[in-house]
Amino acid sequence: MAKSVNKVILLGNVGKDPEIRSTGGGTLVANFTLATSDRQKDPQGNWQDRTEWHNLVAFTRLAEIVRDYVKKGSKLYVEGKIQTRSWDDKDSGAKRYRTEIIVNDLSLLSGRDDSGGGSYSRSSNASAGLDQRTASGQDDYSQQAEISDDDIPF
Repeated sequence: MAKSVNKVILLGNVGKDPEIRSTGGGTLVANFTLATSDRQKDPQGNWQDRTEWHNLVAFTRLAEIVRDYVKKGSKLYVEGKIQTRSWDDKDSGAKRYRTEIIVNDLSLLSGRDDSGGGSYSRSSNASAGLDQRTASGQDDYSQQAEISDDDIPF
């Protein structure tokens, strides 16, 4: 079978406060929407903003982070994968579909008081079979390497 990729990267703002719930097995789940926008010219040459809304789902530790730090208007950087679920509507019996982004990585770009945020990542712990998240400071990139004028390609 050929290799395939299912990866999504989003940078946007949360549309409303996240909904937090637990599954029957006790797994914490956070559902929320994220708005991304792009700008295009209309036929008259005027710039128009186009907003796309994305349904996001975070589990376990990431759901806790969403519960504690994310609210309507929060700016987030999200990495995840696309997943489509289907079910039969209870009332009409019609097949229903919902496409969601399953969150694997999350960076809070606006903190509690817009003072900055942290970065949270999902990785698997093979020995325990659990998800593990780590927090990192907001200036990690600037401390990793010095950049000189010779490194800039233009």
